[in-house]
Amino acid sequence: MSQRQTPIYRVIFVNQGQVFEMYARQIFQSDLWGFLEIEEFVFGERTQMIVDPAEEKLKTQFEGVKRSFVPLHSVVRIDEVEQLGTAKISEAKGVGNVMPFPMPAPPKA
Repeated sequence: MSQRQTPIYRVIFVNQGQVFEMYARQIFQSDLWGFLEIEEFVFGERTQMIVDPAEEKLKTQFEGVKRSFVPLHSVVRIDEVEQLGTAKISEAKGVGNVMPFPMPAPPKA
């Protein structure tokens, strides 16, 4: 990565049972407590004849979005990358060896 180039971040987060893998140029802690702000989404250029339907779905879903607020507990991982990858959505699978952080029981009414 050159010295002057703006970094690109790969953000992986869970939303409604799906895992979103997105690329953005700006990520920071939000003033809205408990949220991460993601700005300047980056999608692959259409230089190829083949169009990825998953990336097109994300592009359409986030078209016109200036800033997205993602709850911190939904963030799986953030990486600074040298090359832009393909944005995608996949189904969240409950299989793994990591136990989710326990949440407090809802108050009884």
